Amino acid sequence: MLNIIANKLNLQGFEYANQLGSVSYFGKFVDECSYTLGDDEEGNQFDRVPVKSRYIKSEDILYEIKKIQQEQILADGYVYEHVRRGMPREQREALRNSYQMKKQMECIIFSQEKYSNGETTMQLLDDYIEPDALYLLDEPEVSLSPENQTKLAESLNRSARFLGCQFIISTHSPFMLGTLNAKIYNLDSKEMEEAKWTELENVKYFFEFFEKHRKDFLPYTRD
Repeated sequence: MLNIIANKLNLQGFEYANQLGSVSYFGKFVDECSYTLGDDEEGNQFDRVPVKSRYIKSEDILYEIKKIQQEQILADGYVYEHVRRGMPREQREALRNSYQMKKQMECIIFSQEKYSNGETTMQLLDDYIEPDALYLLDEPEVSLSPENQTKLAESLNRSARFLGCQFIISTHSPFMLGTLNAKIYNLDSKEMEEAKWTELENVKYFFEFFEKHRKDFLPYTRD
C-alpha cells in the first residue's frame, strides 16, 4: 500500500511492481487511484506534495548499514594489504600518518560509533527527515531494540508536532503503536477499519504471551 501511495504521489524511493505478461496491472491500479492534498490552516488548497517528501523502506536502512559495514572492512584491511604486499616498515609508518589513511580511519570511527551505541537506524532516519515534508515509513522498527523503537516513535511524534512533518507508517511493533500519537488503521480488517492499538491481533499476541508467563516475572515486579 505504501508503494502504491509513493507511486501515485511520485515520491522519491517509490518502486515499480513486477509486470505480469504484457499488462502492467500495478500501473493500471495506480492510475485508477486518486487523492486530494487538502487545505492549509487558512483554508487554501495545497497545490503540490512537499518536494522533500520520500518513501523510506526498511531495506533502504539495511542497505545503508551494509555500506557502513563494507567501509569498515575495507578500512581495516587497508594497511594489512600493503603489509601483505611487502611494503617496508618506513613506508607503512608514512602511510599511517598520511591524509589518505586519515580518511580511511574516519570511516572506521564512523562505523564503530554507529555500532557501539546500536542506533544506526535512528541516526539514518534523523538524517533523512527534514521539516515540512511527507514521509512514508515501511517498518522502521526493523533492527531496533524495543527501547529504541519507543525512542523512534517519540522522535516521530516530535517531528510531526514541531517540524510540520506528516508520516504514514506501516508497523507491527506494539512499542511504536503504543507510543505514536497516530490514527491507526487495521489493514487486516475487511474495510481497513480504524482501531485502537490494543485491538490489533499482533499486539494481543504479545499481551497473551506475557500474560501466560506472568509468574516468571513475579520476582521482578515492584509493589
